[in-house]
This record gives sequence, C-alpha cells and structure tokens, in this order.
Amino acid sequence: MTLYLDVSAGVNVSSGLGRYSRSLTHALIRHLAKPPALFYNYIEGRTKPIEGLPELAATRVKLGYKAWRMAVWMGQLTGRDFRQLTPGVTLFHAMEHLLMPLNRQPKVPTVMTVHDLIFELFPEHHKRLNHVFLTRAMPLFVKRADAIIAVSEASKRDLIEHYGTPGEKITVVYEAADTHFQLPTPAKIAEVRTKYHLPEQFLLVVGAIEPRKNYSRLVEALMILRQKHTDLKLVVVGSKGWLYEPFFQRIKELQAGEHVLFPGYVPDDDLPAVYSAATITVMASVYEGFGLPILEAMACGSPVVCSQSSSLPELGGEVAHYFDPLSIDSMVGGLDTVLNDEALQQKMRIEGLGQAAKFSWERAAKETIGVYEQIFGQRLSKI
Repeated sequence: MTLYLDVSAGVNVSSGLGRYSRSLTHALIRHLAKPPALFYNYIEGRTKPIEGLPELAATRVKLGYKAWRMAVWMGQLTGRDFRQLTPGVTLFHAMEHLLMPLNRQPKVPTVMTVHDLIFELFPEHHKRLNHVFLTRAMPLFVKRADAIIAVSEASKRDLIEHYGTPGEKITVVYEAADTHFQLPTPAKIAEVRTKYHLPEQFLLVVGAIEPRKNYSRLVEALMILRQKHTDLKLVVVGSKGWLYEPFFQRIKELQAGEHVLFPGYVPDDDLPAVYSAATITVMASVYEGFGLPILEAMACGSPVVCSQSSSLPELGGEVAHYFDPLSIDSMVGGLDTVLNDEALQQKMRIEGLGQAAKFSWERAAKETIGVYEQIFGQRLSKI
C-alpha cells in the first residue's frame, strides 16, 4: 500500500494552505503505520522543501503553477490517468483544490481537502481567470474524489448547498495552531516589540492583503476608535495577495498612513511574541474556510475579536468577541468593549489558551487517517 500526499501547497505556499499541508504531513507521519510518499509541483525559484521530515519517497512534476492546474483539469475532463507520476500509488490525498486524475481501472481511491468555496460566494474577491478556473474545475474535482475533508462545518455546509455533495461523503477535520505558538517569555516579547517597532497599544491582523480580509473597513473602524483611544495603531502582518490596491487607497483617503504599520516578513520564531504583544488580535474577514490566526493568537495569549461569519465562531467559541463584518458600527462597538476593559482582556487571554488547546494536529491526523481507512478498507494507523 502506498499513500501519496500532494504537498504542492506545502512546498510552494507560505500562507494558510501551506501551513495546513506542512503541519498535517508531519502529524500523519507520526501516526501512519507506513510512511507516505510525497508528490509536488516543482516551481523554479519558489519551491522549498518541508523542513524536519524524515527521508521519504517523493516524485514531482516541473511545471508552472497555471500550466499544472490546466493539465490536471484537462486530464479530469478527458478521462486521462496521471498515475505514472506516482509510481505504485494505491491511495491519494490532494491537500489543496487540485485533484490529480487517476481514472484508469483499477481506480485509485482519492481524498481531497476543501478549504473553502469563497470563489463561489464572493466572486468579486477573486481575479477573473482564477474565478473562471475554480468555478468550472472544483465541482468536477469534488465529484470525482471518493471522500472530501472539509476544514470546518461552514465549508461542509457550502459544499452541500452549492454542489449538492452528499453529507456522508464529507468529513470535517479541524486544523490547529502549530505547537510553537505558545506563551512567549516577557523578554522575548520585549525583544520583538523593539525589533519590529511595535507600539504599546495596537490591533493586530495576520494574513495576506486581499479583499475578503476586510481590512479597508477595519481601517475605518480604527480611525473612529482613535478619537477615544488616541494611541491605538493597526499592525498588518501579511504580504500583498491580490486586488490589494483599494486597501492602500483607503488608507490614503482616511489619512491613516502613520497609524497603519507594516513590519514586513515576520518569521515563525517571532510571530508568537507579536501575537502576545498585541492588545487585540482582529480577524475582520467576511468569510474564512478556517481562520487559523484565531487559534494561533489564543495559543499565544492574545484576546481575539473577530467576525461573526463563516467558520470563525466554530474556532473562537464563547471566548472570542464578535462583530458583523459588514457593519463598521458593529466592528467599532465590539473592539471598543474589549479596549475599555483590561480585566476582560486578561480573562480572554486566559480562556483563549484553553480554547486553542481543544484543537491539535495529532487529532487532525488521526481523523484524516480514519477517512483513508474508510475508503481504502484497511487499517493504516499505528496500533
């Protein structure tokens, strides 16, 4: 039996999809009876190996991102079979929204992780060609996969509502914060505050700059809050994603430039202390398949205030405070309540540690292996 994991996102992407691929791969190796093999699309100048893995069998293609996506889609449409790229494959897990065609008989059982259907729900938040590809390819990938892993109940509901996917085909397996996201020492917090010129009081957002993150409304809320909390700043840890220009234009229109800080790339060694230094970590997104920064922030002792939308209440539970992401008044009110109450902030810091601990990659790996066993019909986990 040879399980192949498509870790293309893990070796090519630094954001949420990449974290999912890397963290789950590490955890699966600890719990599988036989080590998996890896498959990935090698992209010149971009691909980086997943650190800390044992020596594993691995195969790759060497195509550009767009060329490989089109090849996979066309392969599925025409009934081609790509198993020559995965020698000996008997089970295949696509960890992102790209299911390699393995259609020749005997058919290889396949699992695909679906992170979100944002492109269906908010087409205006995607580039046109990307939207065209996803809206045409994803329904086919979802149909062809033998089992679907959804990263939240919200994503599962969307699959059922938009694609008519049978509920019994979908298993929800939650992600988690990596174990290095934990309370840093006071000395580390002080070091990071100096290194990145962090102010004493700031709202923190972590994530790529793109429309669905709702940063433009958050800047408007910031400027209203500053009328009362005059030292308050916004710190944005995230690279430019797509369609980011309106956000910077809004900063200019609101004359908020000196109050919105961009520390640049923050390595994982420093990010826990940045979370811990924040007055509040904010997730203002209009939609998230899984809002990982919520759990990372809580694991580092940061109060979390976030949108009452999509998957976020599943993660924040009763510990986070919520607002309507489409209402600036609601956003201001939710943030102001926490900013005004230091005792509440401390309570949220303490209770957040327990909330984050409910999620783990060990649990995710065991539940994922359960999906493998369900469609493969054999025990695959260590006894």
